[in-house]
Amino acid sequence: MAAPFKHTRKTGMRKNELVYYYALDRKWMSTDQAAVLLRKAEEAGLIRQENGVFSILFDPATVTIPIGFKPTSAIFEANDPAQELIGRIVKAREVPETDVVAEMNKLIKEQFDGNLLPPAALVLLAKKYLVPYEDLRDALSAALKKE
Repeated sequence: MAAPFKHTRKTGMRKNELVYYYALDRKWMSTDQAAVLLRKAEEAGLIRQENGVFSILFDPATVTIPIGFKPTSAIFEANDPAQELIGRIVKAREVPETDVVAEMNKLIKEQFDGNLLPPAALVLLAKKYLVPYEDLRDALSAALKKE
């Protein structure tokens, strides 16, 4: 997200300027992908749109953009907060992912009679093993509302 703001030294840019930068000037992605990138960046709190102008919510000078940089398709993949938390628990405990999932399922079935959703069970496991999860709290809550 920092690249167009850093390159142009602007604090605000219109959507068409950003799409042009990503898709036509840099040829990093299609125009549709650039629109998706802007939506995801806004959802992630990296940019804000006001009166049709996007402004960046962090200092782009703090970002180093390597020569020849090109973003990968990973920027378009949805981040699953539950999977992220499973990964953190796996790393903290140094056990296979299957062990963490099995423990989560056991917790749901045996202690909550199946009346607990997986994201909530993962938070309980994170607390049990002192794994930080606070930064995922909002995303996990949103996942609970979807289920």
